[in-house]
Amino acid sequence: MSDQLGTQDSDRYREAAPVVHPDSDPDRKPMLVVKDLVKYFPVREYTGLFPTTLQIRAVDGVSFDVAPGETLGLVGESGCGKTTTGRLITRLLEPTAGSIQFQGREIGHLKERQLRGMRRDLQIIFQDPYGSLNPRYTVGNIIGTPLQVHNLLPKNKRKARVQELLELVGLNPEHINRYPNEFSGGQRQRIGIARALAVEPKLIIADEPVSALDVSIQAQVMNLLEKLRKELGLAFIFVAHDLGVVRHFCDRVAVMYLGKVVELGSRESIYGAPQHPYTQALLSAAPDLNVVRGAVPEERIRLVGDVPSPINPPSGCRFRTRCWKAQDICAQEEPALIPRNDSGELHTIACHFAEPKTSIVADAAEVTV
Repeated sequence: MSDQLGTQDSDRYREAAPVVHPDSDPDRKPMLVVKDLVKYFPVREYTGLFPTTLQIRAVDGVSFDVAPGETLGLVGESGCGKTTTGRLITRLLEPTAGSIQFQGREIGHLKERQLRGMRRDLQIIFQDPYGSLNPRYTVGNIIGTPLQVHNLLPKNKRKARVQELLELVGLNPEHINRYPNEFSGGQRQRIGIARALAVEPKLIIADEPVSALDVSIQAQVMNLLEKLRKELGLAFIFVAHDLGVVRHFCDRVAVMYLGKVVELGSRESIYGAPQHPYTQALLSAAPDLNVVRGAVPEERIRLVGDVPSPINPPSGCRFRTRCWKAQDICAQEEPALIPRNDSGELHTIACHFAEPKTSIVADAAEVTV
């Protein structure tokens, strides 16, 4: 595999620098700022003689930022709004409300023609490597189309560039004329990664890029993404439900529940001292290899009840219907996402009774079923 991008005259990719978050360096501006992002999907329900229009609150007031070269993980149960958030940032979906600022420019309400230039810097890797590639196009056409759309290279140089990209992601450059059905799932995902890299982006939304792959292939693709991140200085928003993958790959983690971010902090603070009850339950449900090796397992936190409907979420804290610490205030007042520790590190939690995991083990055992 080539260690070079292939375009020696390009200065868009530089050696990756250590990530410094803007909150620890006031002079460093974030690349992406998402504030109060909202997406409602209308649903028409027929009751009696007249239809009633309801709304699915898929994303309901999400806020975070991403620094240059940083990787932010979005985690949570299926249906919490992770994928929708990623598609809103790339403007594949129109936001209902809120602000999306990319490199200081508001992009949340740009027209389609204005979005074309922005999308060179902001790309997405889709979850399904089978459905995200046009089966009628060759690999050369799939990866070369972005070069044509953005008019980056003359036609006589596109083939060489596509072959460089194939080599960069670990594929044989001679397979440029093959079709997607001639490749395995892992190889198809590499083709999708090459397509995203073709326009030399600065930020990539990776929407569960390894969830549809075998475990051995997952490791190969994750190692590839890690290599590209370090060599090219890319920033990532990594959408996943595999907590082990997120811990390996991400600098910071945002935990989502029912359309909202409930906890946001560094990888070390989220995995080492989670403070929101939902984050604690989520981490508790993850498989622990130490138990397989003979260690004494900790008491698992098993949540009772089902996830409420996003059409009619609970009042106040949305997690209160499944939380063992819920009190009257949780139903009356929605907790704000604010800092709750004194360590000086950016770690925000939306909970009236946030505290480190070590102090709730006894309480957790009472709700185990």
